[in-house]
Amino acid sequence: MSRSSIQSQHRGIKASHKYHVLLDKPRRASLAGKQFHFIGIGGVGMSALAQLLARNGAAVTGSDQVPSATVTGLQHAGIDINIGHAAPQLQAGLDAVVVSAAIKEANPELALARQSGYRVVKYAQMLGELMSQYQGIAVSGTHGKSTTSAWLSFLMRRAAVDVNFIVGALVGQLNSSSGIGDSEFFVAEACEYDRSFLNIRPMMACILNVEQDHLDYYQDEAEIVAAFKTFVSGIVPHGFLIANGEDENCREIMADIRPDVACISFGLDESCTFHARNVQLVHGLYQFDVYREGKLLGATGISLPGKHNILNALAVTAMACSAGIPSELVLDLLPEFTGISRRLTLKHQFNRITVLDDYAHHPTEIRATLEAIRERYGPERLWCVFQPHQYSRTRFLLDDFAESFKLADITLVPDIYFVRDSQEMKKAINAQVFVERLQESGSQALFLKSFTAICDHLEAQVKPGDLVVTMGAGDVWKVADEYIQRIRGSS
Repeated sequence: MSRSSIQSQHRGIKASHKYHVLLDKPRRASLAGKQFHFIGIGGVGMSALAQLLARNGAAVTGSDQVPSATVTGLQHAGIDINIGHAAPQLQAGLDAVVVSAAIKEANPELALARQSGYRVVKYAQMLGELMSQYQGIAVSGTHGKSTTSAWLSFLMRRAAVDVNFIVGALVGQLNSSSGIGDSEFFVAEACEYDRSFLNIRPMMACILNVEQDHLDYYQDEAEIVAAFKTFVSGIVPHGFLIANGEDENCREIMADIRPDVACISFGLDESCTFHARNVQLVHGLYQFDVYREGKLLGATGISLPGKHNILNALAVTAMACSAGIPSELVLDLLPEFTGISRRLTLKHQFNRITVLDDYAHHPTEIRATLEAIRERYGPERLWCVFQPHQYSRTRFLLDDFAESFKLADITLVPDIYFVRDSQEMKKAINAQVFVERLQESGSQALFLKSFTAICDHLEAQVKPGDLVVTMGAGDVWKVADEYIQRIRGSS
């Protein structure tokens, strides 16, 4: 089947193959003439949603606390944005005011919106409303949501399925973090924090993994699993659940799925519906055969380092095949995807010094990322500049963090990045305590309070053959940028 002809099978045709989507086209309401105001529009998800609404014909305005490249890009796209939050910025006749999770009730724009009787919705609510007008594919899990949703969106577009998408990072190969297409499919991340993913009722839900995280919101892992069970209960009738068959929590969730929902597993184990065999590491990247229910679909490979990305690739394969894309085309396209912003991004190579940047901020992600770096680059010494993200996460997962950095030769740690935490939580942990715990576990670690001090240390100590990776969900990427400028200037 040619790529140009694939799309026709999604236009209301009832496919007989059990892995094909069987749903009718949703009735989509027009957004033309609708007006939305975004408070905190500069966030990755908020900016992507604002762009998608604007491209669907809605009038969009917004505000953000500080200027940024994202805000500038939105302004160039014709969205009117004010810097700073002020009540007079709200226009009359708004259909809804959309707020990011970071916006507090004391925000003057939000306060005026409530006083004026405007409809106020969170980002996740607006996403759910928009997604309900499509055949929604929601990618969830503790790790890998952005990479997997971007990978699927890229692959579907390369397969001539003009998918709509919102991804939590810039996708270079798609030139954006969001896109509007003419197909009935809509791919988006579904985040468990604040149970925001319960606003989404997808046609297809994917769960990559379920672990302890966001313990400032959830009481324990059992409560997280319960939230995921509620999420998949919202899959539309005769929809699909794609889940990691090797993850114990995912298996528990799959066991409770409604009988009308097709349950499809992926993993390295041969018991999974989609699984990999004959896995080989070739020049730092993985090649493998893909099987479905014991039947060989074909050989493929991936261009993203790390064994964890085999699982992401299998999830993409399961979702794409379930959406009706032929398996041979899926396996052909998988290796073309080269990743997203801040996921093992190669920033610079000079004088045998390599600089990477990565978003990993959870112990499992850190271990997987450091292992992938070792396999892909084989550095003489691996320097990790890690910025802990949230005091609560740092405290609750401290022992797990201590084990995560053993694959790094030296870990440099600045102050903890402050997000959502209470003052009480800030008093319970700090970066020095974090470093001391790493040292107790046998890791070589050093607390350096400022980014400038870290760059000074790197400039003095890093040698040819070494690799430096900046890591974290905050603004630690600035260290990579400054350090690169220094080594360029010294050449």
